[in-house]
Amino acid sequence: MRAIIIGAGRGSRLMPTTADAPKCFAEVGGMRIIDWAIEAFRQNGVTDVAYIGGYQIEKLRAAYPEFDFRHNHAWEQNNILASLFFAEDLMDEPFICSYSDILYRPSVIEGLLASRDDMTLSIDTKWLNRYGERTEHPSDDAEKATVAGGLVTRVDRKIPEGEAYGEFTGVAKFTAEGARRLTQHYHEAREQYATGEFRDGRTFEKAYLIQLFQLMVEAGERFGHTDTPGGYIEIDTQQDFDFARRNWASGGV
Repeated sequence: MRAIIIGAGRGSRLMPTTADAPKCFAEVGGMRIIDWAIEAFRQNGVTDVAYIGGYQIEKLRAAYPEFDFRHNHAWEQNNILASLFFAEDLMDEPFICSYSDILYRPSVIEGLLASRDDMTLSIDTKWLNRYGERTEHPSDDAEKATVAGGLVTRVDRKIPEGEAYGEFTGVAKFTAEGARRLTQHYHEAREQYATGEFRDGRTFEKAYLIQLFQLMVEAGERFGHTDTPGGYIEIDTQQDFDFARRNWASGGV
């Protein structure tokens, strides 16, 4: 099993923290955000780590020479979906992909590894607990999911809060077959939406990862889910960063 961490963007909403360093270098509880992810993988026996970088990639290369790097040289023009596929050559075997600006416990990786589905999303079922004070990133901007019968039925920011089963944590697992189907749908969509709008007013190059997932769900693909009742924080804004520093290391989330 390989880990592919997607972290090409600058994280401008976390300025000035990201003024001179990658977002994943921000420290929470005496560790960089990325080091929490590495530890979660390590505790589950996943030590083959690839990193898709862009902004300040040279600092990541210097700090983590053991990573297998892929360079998203167009990070200012694209988004997380296009960024992931800079590592398409590494998708010929099972992998877990992860956003780089999130904190999660080792149990999140453990749950994904235990899943028998070809494609599995990690879902935080206690997601609303973090949104009481999250005024800079309200719940209507969360990557929410609905489920039925053990499968994801929708993953979309537009899901009403009251209908959401939970929030996609930004961590997903693919078997070799799941990876094959993911790449197939990616290339079909890229060709179909080469010009014009892809989804929600976005071009394909500016698309979010969940927008491809949702297209796949609509095409009949089966995404399983593993649940975590907390044990996860997205760090998008300075407000999120302050919340994480107050609560994460003590186990308060």
